Amino acid sequence: MVNSTHVSYFILSAFFHTGVFKYLFFTIVMCLYVCIIGANVLLIVVICVNRSLHEPMYLFLCSLFVNELCGSTGLFPSLLVQVLSDIHTVSAPFCFLQVFSVYTYGNVQFYNLAIMSYDRYLAICHPLHYNTRMTSNKAAMFIALTWFFPILNVVIMISLSASLQLCGNIINKVYCDNFSVVKLACSDTTVNNIYGLVYVFTVIVALVVLMFYSYMRILRVCFSGSKQTRQKALSTCTPHLVSLLNFSFGAFFEVAQSRFDMSSVPSMLRVFLSLYFITFQPLFNPLIYGLNLTKIRIICKSLLFGKV
Repeated sequence: MVNSTHVSYFILSAFFHTGVFKYLFFTIVMCLYVCIIGANVLLIVVICVNRSLHEPMYLFLCSLFVNELCGSTGLFPSLLVQVLSDIHTVSAPFCFLQVFSVYTYGNVQFYNLAIMSYDRYLAICHPLHYNTRMTSNKAAMFIALTWFFPILNVVIMISLSASLQLCGNIINKVYCDNFSVVKLACSDTTVNNIYGLVYVFTVIVALVVLMFYSYMRILRVCFSGSKQTRQKALSTCTPHLVSLLNFSFGAFFEVAQSRFDMSSVPSMLRVFLSLYFITFQPLFNPLIYGLNLTKIRIICKSLLFGKV
């Protein structure tokens, strides 16, 4: 048994010996990280410097892209170091910092997608009142809340986890996550469990209900409105809905892997799917929004290829 006072580092046991292939994996991970940084920074700059994009929908997108940069930076530098290293350990303070980065990313992403669905609901179902019900000030307030509440939640969660007495230091992941730390506890985790359940069944369920209600009302307009209304609704909602489904898939597998025995799943596949929600979502979102939203696509083309 390892006493909590002596747990100064954690061992990430999901890494396996790759020999000379570690340089190939390092190159692949580095390319992914560079692509994520480039794509998200490009769209952040496009939205910030073009006044025609200073509308609530694009401000929410900018917040989404900033969050993806923060989440990726919380994972990839550490992952790159671990890929090249033969000893896969991480200090306890850095482990909790990574938990903060990854969990804040996941929470902010979910909040942001919920607010974006509500924004599309107002724009499509109440177009005449949209400008009064979703002003720039209200959009800024929503963005502030989508960051404040997740950060507050994660800080409380980490505070509860950091106070636990741990009887081990082996995390069966390629990065630190809160549930893996809690499973190492030999002290009572009732408070942690109650806090997690209360958060899930209040905040998360409320956000799911908001998204479900918004998209049900949008679909109702699509089926009952004119062809022009239907096309407009589909063109603006499709990226949001696809992004939500993609993130939900990745997040679902990550939660399932933490809670259930996945030993029958090949190690490589487990690692790939555990990284999916924080690796491919930040790469996927800039592509789908950049290609599907006409204003962004036109400005990006003009920046990259000259006037079109």
